[in-house]
Amino acid sequence: MGMTVIQRGVWGLLLWPYILTVSMPLDCKEEPGSLTRCPSISQEKLLDRVIHHAELIYRVSEESCSLYEEMFIPLPLRLQSNQAGFACITKTLPIPSSKSEIEQISDKWLLHSVLMLVQSWIEPLVYLQTTLDRYDHAPEMLVNKTKWVSEKLVSLEQGVVALIKKMLDEGTFTTTYNEQGLFQYDTLPDMLESVMRDYTLLSCFKKDAHKMETFLKLLKCRQADKFNCA
Repeated sequence: MGMTVIQRGVWGLLLWPYILTVSMPLDCKEEPGSLTRCPSISQEKLLDRVIHHAELIYRVSEESCSLYEEMFIPLPLRLQSNQAGFACITKTLPIPSSKSEIEQISDKWLLHSVLMLVQSWIEPLVYLQTTLDRYDHAPEMLVNKTKWVSEKLVSLEQGVVALIKKMLDEGTFTTTYNEQGLFQYDTLPDMLESVMRDYTLLSCFKKDAHKMETFLKLLKCRQADKFNCA
């Protein structure tokens, strides 16, 4: 049997300090200066840190999505959400999706795909924090997890940019992916629509966080054994 929201809350409270502790910084403290250079840290160590960040972000996104479901989304609405017409905001991005596409793309495109996903979610997660503040009964843990993921996503962006410059020697790489209209919620929706929209955001982010982690782990595998990674 699955855990109830109360049980999840208890485990979350117990594990939350541990997650914060084991989250290694991506600030290249070995070398004074900007993260975007990281001259003294090895490429392998930097990739490991980036992967670790991505793993934690995905894990917490799963917990947040499950907690949100149990608090706000009755089962019938969960079943209907797939047919409600809410498309993921990253659907239009040129991100490989099938196994054959992922296997064929270069290391450079893997990294750029991760960066596009990371940057496309920074603004929506800030938006999500503001909408959760309007909920009457939003658990503090859910709000805190969303804020934590939002902050770690910015850190992950910095780490991926540093990795691109180190691995691909792209010193003049433009670090901001910007597509007009990728995320535009100008009008204030009614409460039910807002709940479903936020649920879609959390669900889509969980999927994309898993993609980020998968792409980075594939990249690491290729560094060790280029011909035996799937």
